[in-house]
Amino acid sequence: MDLQPQKNMRKPGRLRCSVKLFVLCHGLLQLSQLLYTTYFKSIISTIERRYGLSSYSSGTISSLNEVSNSILIVFVSYFGNRVHRPRFIGLGGVLMAVSAIILTLPHFLSESYDFDSVLHNRHDICVLQANNSSTADSCSRDESKRLKDTSNLWLLMGSAQLLFGVGSVPIQPFGISYIDDFAEKNNSPLYIAILYAVSVFGPVMGYLLGSFALQIYVDVDRISLAGKEQGLSLGDPRWVGAWWMGLLIATGCLVLTSVPYFFFPRRMPSESKETKSQTVLNEDLRKADISLFEFLKMFPRMLVNLLLNPFFLLLVLAQCCFSSVIAGLSTFLSKFLERQYAASISYASLLVGAVNLPSVAVGMLAGGIIMKKVGLSMKVIPRFSVVMLTFSTLLCIPLFFMGCPTQKISGVNDRLDGSLSICYQNCSCPASAFNPVCGSDGVEYISPCHAGCTNFTRDPNNTHKIQVYTNCRCIPGGQSQAHSGPCGNSCSHLLVPVILVISLASFIACFSHNPIYMMVLRCVPSEEKSFAIGIQFLLMRMLAWLPAPALFGVAIDSSCIKWKLVCGKKFSCSYYDNGLFRSWYLGLQVGFKTLGIAILMLVGWKVQRTKEYSLEEKKSEGLLRP
Repeated sequence: MDLQPQKNMRKPGRLRCSVKLFVLCHGLLQLSQLLYTTYFKSIISTIERRYGLSSYSSGTISSLNEVSNSILIVFVSYFGNRVHRPRFIGLGGVLMAVSAIILTLPHFLSESYDFDSVLHNRHDICVLQANNSSTADSCSRDESKRLKDTSNLWLLMGSAQLLFGVGSVPIQPFGISYIDDFAEKNNSPLYIAILYAVSVFGPVMGYLLGSFALQIYVDVDRISLAGKEQGLSLGDPRWVGAWWMGLLIATGCLVLTSVPYFFFPRRMPSESKETKSQTVLNEDLRKADISLFEFLKMFPRMLVNLLLNPFFLLLVLAQCCFSSVIAGLSTFLSKFLERQYAASISYASLLVGAVNLPSVAVGMLAGGIIMKKVGLSMKVIPRFSVVMLTFSTLLCIPLFFMGCPTQKISGVNDRLDGSLSICYQNCSCPASAFNPVCGSDGVEYISPCHAGCTNFTRDPNNTHKIQVYTNCRCIPGGQSQAHSGPCGNSCSHLLVPVILVISLASFIACFSHNPIYMMVLRCVPSEEKSFAIGIQFLLMRMLAWLPAPALFGVAIDSSCIKWKLVCGKKFSCSYYDNGLFRSWYLGLQVGFKTLGIAILMLVGWKVQRTKEYSLEEKKSEGLLRP
């Protein structure tokens, strides 16, 4: 028992580097993990378009990993001190790599992407029929294949996300508790801040990778389709990028960053001159004598005691509110920018990765530095957080007014008279048609067929593209013609100002991230820290990361004004009410932030009635009790 302190005295420099090396490795693994998750979120709207999902469905798929994670995280964290934490982290990284491979399978197992175009078939243009039919109600062979591909997507991506949830279980609880156990007390907040700051560059890389991959046509690996993609441009609403490509890169990163964990020791000597590591060792030996059955008997009591700690419960509920905002932003921000400001999905991902997420990383790092330099006390942290988050929320108010209404779309939000449907009544336009064209009257039409166009002219510079559709029966005026593509968006100039405002609000809000997190760690006893972290992440997953994407998806779907139908079923949303979309999406974020601020104000009020402790005090005296 006395050998360990002597070892600490002989090689203090080497041992200090050991903790820092673990922080580096853990930062790289979390970076790879977040690269994978955020890349998946950056391509979620592309998967919607490719496989005909609603926003609710895509939001549900993106958060399915939280289900398996929530089931296991409490028990893994509870037994954390009994197992070899670094090796479990490494195993989790390997499982996440396997899940990334499974996510790519829908692309390789499904049919090639087929978009509506008059160059592929004549259904997309008005072919006058003698009978009086406006749509083709029959379910074609191609449409049946689309529905089958969508079913396969749910099975494969659902399984992959559940497996990813299992693999991600030990990453944060074991990693953070391992660092906090063996790092010097004054260094622990800075290490965790550095860990999160490095990790945030994973999402930056994920969105940048998404921006690159989505500029490549989805079926680029199928040589027989060469030239087909030339009929589309990045801004075309029918464009689908190579969403699967970045998942292969993420797989390699996860494998490489998981290997070092199999070489870390179970217990690392502490940086502190005190015998902190020896205390942890004695605690581990004591717990090793307790049987599994006794552990399970202790579990409910520890859970109830933890949840009866008002500071812990309130702080975690506040974190759930702010995590819901992050979940909504990370899942649908690219789609929001695409729909509101006519940005291509690749450019929207580029803006999120290059502007928004770096501001988040800098904000988190600044919060950790403030904790170390200023030494915020338990009484000051809630006040500081309320001020920062209130300012961040107020910055979001102008965003409600920075947008434009939906353009005029014939038969959707622009019904002038009954002749609109009569003009293409005999064209046999398919119900699933979606090939937007902009008429010479400034009105957008769902397809050339719905504009009543009977002829077209190819682009002389690119025979795979249409220059103009002519003889359009539904377009009034002397020039009854339409140009390929949707009508222009008059709010495209607001794209950069909007992303700058969102980034500034995120930067300010993230000042409070590390102080709140450290307050959670310091309001529970040391022997319950690993268990508390597990409960914390469980509640955040169950109350925020799992339901929030689906909730935001439901809100977005409620603003849909035109669904694409395949075999009589809703396939994907073609058009949204931009004003309603903006109000619901931003309104939910402001609502969650306001609720979180109110909870933090309650925490601040309760702290006023409790003895003030500084984070610099001894651990045994650093606990908040009511």
